[in-house]
Amino acid sequence: MRGTAMTQYIVLLPADEARYASGSAQERTDLTAAHGEFVQLLAERGHKMTGGAQLMPSSQTRVVRGSAVDDVTVTDGPYAESAEQVGGYYVVETSDPMDLAKVCGRLFATPFHQAVEIRQLVEGM
Repeated sequence: MRGTAMTQYIVLLPADEARYASGSAQERTDLTAAHGEFVQLLAERGHKMTGGAQLMPSSQTRVVRGSAVDDVTVTDGPYAESAEQVGGYYVVETSDPMDLAKVCGRLFATPFHQAVEIRQLVEGM
């Protein structure tokens, strides 16, 4: 990528959980293929995927609030009351975030992803 420094970004994948849960077998197959092609495009275009995962549904999350160690309250999730929840993520190193955004367009070929969020990671954390 033109010899410039690589920066890490997280690609957040929000989706409608009810839509995902009711998806057909063919739609899930198409979704898996879209993600496979996305990962392949990343490599072909000089981006480096360094991590990622599908997340369990937000109904299985725990929300922690408090003010200090051992002074917390834990409740069942989700944190946000919304149909759209983050369902997964990729961590990608790139020197070209605009091209990364273009590659993310591959994920829109299925009815599950209408948008993604790309956010730069803070170094040293």
